[in-house]
Amino acid sequence: MKISILSVGKVKESYFRDAITEYSKRLSKYCKLEIIEVADEKTPDRASEVVCEQIKEKEAQRLMRHVREDAYVITLAIEKQLDSVELAQKIDQLGITGKSQIQFVIGGSLGLHESLLKRADYKLSFSKMTFPHQLMRVILLEQIYRSYRIIAGEPYHK
Repeated sequence: MKISILSVGKVKESYFRDAITEYSKRLSKYCKLEIIEVADEKTPDRASEVVCEQIKEKEAQRLMRHVREDAYVITLAIEKQLDSVELAQKIDQLGITGKSQIQFVIGGSLGLHESLLKRADYKLSFSKMTFPHQLMRVILLEQIYRSYRIIAGEPYHK
């Protein structure tokens, strides 16, 4: 299985980069991992709703260049929450049904544009709270790693 994480913006903090590197290394045992970063747009202070939509659209266009037609696309958006076992079952089931690539999409500070949400095969929420996109990458990688440990019947923290 190939797992891609498409994300807006660069990870600047070394402690997040270190965690991403560690989980990427751990995941190499289970899947082929690809992390794609696209440039984010600067959001002016007190930007109007129109400007915010334009920013999300520009970021979505950059992300969509990397979305594969044959991939199963999971956007991170406030929608359906799964626990770790349910996420593992979802990943496992996708593999069983012949999906060879899952692409997780993380938006920028304003979220994802409607065009990307419409393309999504599944909208996944980790919480009703908002997280910085850099931290969300670490959380997502940890949960994908945990999913593969569950699928393999290996121990994991509950």
